[in-house]
This record gives sequence, C-alpha cells and structure tokens, in this order.
Amino acid sequence: MNRQSFLIPALLATGMAQANTLELADTVITASRVEQPRSQVQSANSVFTRDDIERLQPQDVPALLERVPGLHIARNGGAGSLTGVFLRGTSSAQTLVLVDGQRISGSSSGVASLEFLNIEHIERVEVVRGGRSAIYGSDAIGGVIQIFTRQGDNQGWQPRLAVGLGTHGRVERSLGLSGGNTETRLDLGLSLDEHDGFKRTTLPGSNDSQYRNKAANLSLSHRFSERLRMGVTGLHQSGDSEYDFTLSPAAFAEAEFGLSSVNSFADLQLTERWASRLELGHSEERRMTTDPFGGSVFNSYRDQANWLNTLDLNPNHSLLLGAEWYEDRLNSSNEFTRTTRSNRAGFIQHRFSGTRFSTEVGVRHDRNQQFGSENTWNAAGTWHLSLEQELVLSYSQAFRAPTFNDLYFPDSCFMGSCTIFANPDLKPETARSYELQWRAQLSPATRLETSVYRINLRDAIVTNNALDGNQAGNPDPFRPDNIDKARIHGAEVSLFTQLLGWNLNTSYALVDARNQSGGGNDGNRLARRPMNNLSVDIDRRFGSISVGASWLAKSHSYDDLNNDNRIPGYALLGLRSSWQASDELRLNLVVDNLLDRDYYQARGSAFDAITFDPVPFRYREGGRMFMLSAHWTPMF
Repeated sequence: MNRQSFLIPALLATGMAQANTLELADTVITASRVEQPRSQVQSANSVFTRDDIERLQPQDVPALLERVPGLHIARNGGAGSLTGVFLRGTSSAQTLVLVDGQRISGSSSGVASLEFLNIEHIERVEVVRGGRSAIYGSDAIGGVIQIFTRQGDNQGWQPRLAVGLGTHGRVERSLGLSGGNTETRLDLGLSLDEHDGFKRTTLPGSNDSQYRNKAANLSLSHRFSERLRMGVTGLHQSGDSEYDFTLSPAAFAEAEFGLSSVNSFADLQLTERWASRLELGHSEERRMTTDPFGGSVFNSYRDQANWLNTLDLNPNHSLLLGAEWYEDRLNSSNEFTRTTRSNRAGFIQHRFSGTRFSTEVGVRHDRNQQFGSENTWNAAGTWHLSLEQELVLSYSQAFRAPTFNDLYFPDSCFMGSCTIFANPDLKPETARSYELQWRAQLSPATRLETSVYRINLRDAIVTNNALDGNQAGNPDPFRPDNIDKARIHGAEVSLFTQLLGWNLNTSYALVDARNQSGGGNDGNRLARRPMNNLSVDIDRRFGSISVGASWLAKSHSYDDLNNDNRIPGYALLGLRSSWQASDELRLNLVVDNLLDRDYYQARGSAFDAITFDPVPFRYREGGRMFMLSAHWTPMF
C-alpha cells in the first residue's frame, strides 16, 4: 500500500487554474517546518496557492482567511483597519503568524497586522489548525498562519502588470518580474493601493477614512550545487490609514504604518539521509498615530535565527531537530520599564510512517529572558483504515508569552493618582488540546475532512475590569492578571467535490468558546466568536471565461464578556468572473456583498468630549463593493 496515493493532489479541490478541475495542494510546509506530502500531515490544515488567490479574487489576506474552517475575522471597519483573527475560538494574539518563516507580530501588542499585507505579493498561504507550540513555541495556541512571498520559476522571464478600479475610490496598481532557470530564480514586485474610504463608525462626525499602501516583495535563490541552495526573501508594506478617534463627535486620527520582514536561508544536503537548513531573519512593525491628544509611537523589531535538521533514519522513521533564537526590541513614545528580551529554544520531533499506522511525537524547551522556561509536547496517531479513509487522534500543549504591553506598559499618573496598566509577574498563558479527525476520499472527485476538538485554556491574561467589570473598590481595574480560564468545543466539516460540472468547496465550523473563570461571567461566550460559521465557494470554467460565487454566513456573537452587546449574524453573497481575453491579457470582475447587507463585526464605546458619558457605536463595513481589474503578462 502506497500511503502517498492517499490525499494526492489531482484528486480534489481548492484551486482552479487552466483546467476545469479543482486540485488540493500536494505539500504542506508549516505543519512541521519542513516540506511534507499533504498525505503525511497529521494536523488539520488549509492551503491557498497562487491559483486559488487568482480564482477567488479576495480583496486582502483577511478576506482569503475567512474561508478557513473555524477562523473568524472581525474588522474595525474597512480596508486597513484593525483586524482581529479568531482561529478555533482563540484570540488574535494566540495565533502565530509567519512570513517566510519569520514572526511578524508586534512585540508590544502581540498581534500581527494582517490587514496591511498586500495579497498581490503572496504566492501561498498555509493555515495549520490546533496547538503547535512543540514546534513553534509561543503564540501557537489556536494554530499557525504562514504566508509565503511570490517565487520565481524555471520557465524563463515573465513580466506582469495589473491595474484595478473599485468602489470607494479604490485604485490598485502593481508590476513585477518573475522567472529564472534551473539554477537561479527571481521574483520582484511593486504595488500601490489607494482607497478614498467610507465612514467607518456610526459616531456623529465620522469622516471618510482613506487608506494608502505601498508594497514590495523580493525573492532570489541560487543553487550552487546539487547539495547547496541559498536565497533571500523580503516583503515590505508602508502607508497610512485614517480612522475615527473615538470621541463624540468623532475626531480625525491617522496611523502611519510599516510592516516588513526579510529572511535569508541556506539549504544543505549533508548526506543522503541528513538535510540541514539555516535561516537568519529580521522583521519590523512600525506604527505612529496622530490624534487630538498628540499621538504615540510603537516600533518593534525582531531578529531571528533557526537551524533545522531532518534525519531520515530509514524508510519508516525520521527525526526533526531544531534550534531557535530570537530577540525582541521596542521603541516607543511611552517609557516602558524594559524594551528588550530574548528567547532560546530547542525541539525534536519523531515521525513513524507505517502501512496501517503512523505516529508523530515532539517536544520543545523554551528559555525566555523574562519568564523563564516552558516545556511543551505533542503527540498524534493516524490509523489508515483503507486507501480512502483514515482517523487521526492528537494531543498538544501550547502557550503564549505575555507581551511588552502586558509586562511593562508605563503607569499613568494624574494629580497624585496612578493607574496601573502592566504586571511584570505575569506567567505565560497555557492550553491543552484534544482532537479527532476523520478524512475520507468518498469518490475520485469528492473528499470529506472532519474534526472535533476541545481546547482548555489556563492563566489567560486579562484586565480586572474586563473580567469583573470596572466595579467600585477595585484598586487596579486595568492591571492584567493570569486569572482567566476558558474551554472551547469545536467541530469542522469540509467538503470538496464536483457537482454538475461545478467545483464546490464548502466548510462548516461550530465553535463554542466559553469563559470558565467563575463569577458572574462563568459560562458566557467569549467575545467576537460566532458559534456557527459557513463558507461556500463554487466555480466553473467555460472556455476562456470562468465564473464563481462565494457565500459566507456567520451566526451572532457578543462584543463583551458579559454578553450584553450582541453582534447580529450575517450572510454575504459575492460573485466573480474572469475572462482570458488572450494569452497575455486577463480581465477580472468581483462583486462583494452583492445584496448590500448592512452588517458589522465589532462594536465600540467612546466618551463624550464634554460630558464624558459613554457613547456606544458600531464599526461600519463598506456595503456592496466591486473591483474591475486588468492583468497583462506579455510573452517573451
């Protein structure tokens, strides 16, 4: 029995390129930090290739990620606005985000600014669902999102040029060059996106919030011999985003941002059984805000080194051994108590692949300059019931280190009274996850993937007022503590099939995330986590024309732990089409929110500038939006 015949690419469905079929990506890198056949990956995962991106025509990375089972996006109104990512009911800071292997989350907030990543520069997106701290360390509680920049190929040189016009004064321009030969590959891209924007909040005085993003990517690699390959990748975004400063009436505010990462690597095949990879990288997140009170600066920098070694002991057994180091630095207009810290780690993972049974066991040790040591491990077993069906049972531990804001944010003092915003004695958040998957190839054109899981969260970091309300007599209502507990029950079903000539990709996820901290909020649902999530994509090609539709449905959620502020559920219908007018010219048209539904994903509460009374508001979405674009790839 050849296990690689199970889950092999041409069976199914998440991308449609030149042929009238959908095909699953055949490899996954993120699950174990090395490239694996998808047939051998024991973690639940989703992969979007460049073909998927061009077919689905998402406006940005968060719009693409909304198709991942159990992943919810909550925006604070429109393109470039603060965006929350809730994977399997965990918070944004509890999901690790990588670009070409480099962490990009801000060390002050712990959140990655996915809203600033221009999708034109992205080759591939992988999402591994479930705890992966035994491989990646901190932050990988809900899972890992890895974004790969565009890569060249060995098919000669191919320039590209794209121009798009859309609703709310949206203009997109990009150009690039990709190609190479058997030894050297290059991809270079530049882009400029501009949006006139719309009123992002329901506050009186809200103004159109403009957004501007300049981006570039570079990927260069060279194979020096059969045993040595080296290269460098880089991605950079900068621009500015306007938003409503939450006073009533709303006041103008602006954020200038910069988000970048660079990664250099060397792949060396030391022996037939030993492959080694060394990575050196640097990432930055820079943000300067301007508002009626003057504004602030939060710039974080991270240097990182990874050394990965894969040992094929025999056809059935392999080892992954790795070492990792990174250092965080913070430069802020606020005077933090500490602005640097480092983390060192080592990990090992063993894989056994058999005819009827396969296993994966890994353990990792982290040594952090601030909080000390943390040990995590994971284990998974796969029963190959037949060539068409398998069961996967897994257990994992994960943790999240407290951020600079949690630990060292300066106190605020006025007229002899001080408010405490940080707690240097915080411990890492921890989680234990249990999961059962069933994967089945029901027919040559139909695949089903299901999972049920439970996550137990402990020592979650929250402020006292977020947990108990800002009740009278609380001496430090904004001081964070390890006082929160939660449990998350979930189920996911994904179906890939062909129906009457149409390619169908649909998924449903149940996410029941509940507070278990005791007190009046015990049993309440965690904020901004819809319980029911449904995504449907359907596509078909008619010669040179392809058409498709997307339907995204979410049940209601709450914007607070008390479950008082209800966010209504919503369902959105989108249409898309593409015409390959010639070998060199393609025209795309996409319409989002075709039925012009009035919905929102987040609420807020401001203070009246005169009376200081609370003023509730909600963040707006853009209504019905379209984008018409032309893509020219001249042939040489």
